Amino acid sequence: MALKVCKFGGTSMADGHTMTKVKKIIESDPDRRFVVVSAPGKRFSGDTKVTDLLYKCHAELMDHGDCKLAFADVRRRFEGIVKELNLDFDISPVLDDTERRIEEERSEEFTASRGEYLAAVVMARLLGAKFIDAEDVVFFDESGAFESKRSYAAIAAAAEEAPLAVFPGFYGVTPEGRVKTFSRGGSDISGAIVARALGATVYENWTDVSGFLACDPRIVESPRRIKMLSYKELRELSYMGANVLHSESIFPVRKANIPIVIKNTFRPEDDGTSILPIAQYVPSGNIVTGIAGKKNFIVIFIEKSHMNTEVGFVRKVLSVLERFEVSVEHIPSGIDTMSVVVDSSHIDNFKLEQILESIKEAVEPDFMRVSENIALVATVGHGMSSSVGTSARLFKALADAGVNVKMIDQGSSELNIIVGVKNEDMEKCISAIYREFFGNGRN
Repeated sequence: MALKVCKFGGTSMADGHTMTKVKKIIESDPDRRFVVVSAPGKRFSGDTKVTDLLYKCHAELMDHGDCKLAFADVRRRFEGIVKELNLDFDISPVLDDTERRIEEERSEEFTASRGEYLAAVVMARLLGAKFIDAEDVVFFDESGAFESKRSYAAIAAAAEEAPLAVFPGFYGVTPEGRVKTFSRGGSDISGAIVARALGATVYENWTDVSGFLACDPRIVESPRRIKMLSYKELRELSYMGANVLHSESIFPVRKANIPIVIKNTFRPEDDGTSILPIAQYVPSGNIVTGIAGKKNFIVIFIEKSHMNTEVGFVRKVLSVLERFEVSVEHIPSGIDTMSVVVDSSHIDNFKLEQILESIKEAVEPDFMRVSENIALVATVGHGMSSSVGTSARLFKALADAGVNVKMIDQGSSELNIIVGVKNEDMEKCISAIYREFFGNGRN
């Protein structure tokens, strides 16, 4: 029997109208038995997310000793949702208790987590489902790391024999009993944890888009939707800026080889995008799966004769970056050359000068050059490794578009080709590659 765990994002929880859509989605498929929710997001342009309202509560608490004014906005938001849903549920005691706990805990993480908590309480009432608090089943150790075995066992025990249950995402609890939030991926991580703990056959992640697109629609009009991609392709595309679902947020289901489907709450009839382990992945026939880009990198180019014979050369260079606590994104290299690519957000001008001086002292290069304001564009797809002439097509398309390539890096897996271009050329670069491999229109 199939078992689906469904995670719904902030736009799906925004108000009573969207929560009603969620209810219909859950009730349309008996396999959808376990639900993980985010805090209510924006209802319209210019609106404020509930989580941001809660951060204002914490700021007011720190400044004035209570959060009555800021929490009044949170209170109105949830009272409005309950009214829109026409629920026979007095949420006032729950809101009173939440405000009291916020003032007692005096913790920013606890305060921020209350959006998910309150959304899950309301959704459980709406569905007639069991409410399972993340405080009771999601655990962190003393160092702040997620305790997987203990959490999986607690979630499975809490959900046992429950025909339908709702979990709040985004948070868990420390050994001291303090609420702690996930630092990245938020409720997406929680959804993946619940799916892994319950042995889901499918993890559905419901949002406000119908899956991944082959590139950013702000750059190419109506790009093709990706029907299927592998976990590895997701990793490459999400790192380079495709932000429907961050690859780091789904590590529990990736490890258990549980398929993911990205679905649209507002267009549930759309197929969405399936994200699969490589053993279940069926190539679509396209050479390229997707294209993504990211701006503002710095490339440090180093040249030295007979570099390849100097034992420890690369280690010495990387040790300098490690000493300055700068992570390295890519290291394209030749016999006598290497380039080190770093995110410019990690380096100011003073630190860059120090790094360059330290590299000179460490390896005594013949020549060094720095290129700033570089964008990286990744062309990703399992089909590239078995297709003759893919690189030739890509670089001819860029040449025809007048895009000057500053750097080239291809992974050993042949899953992607990364080019470095000027920041101002990134959009032109992505458009040219898309036209070459997908044409101009949506299929």
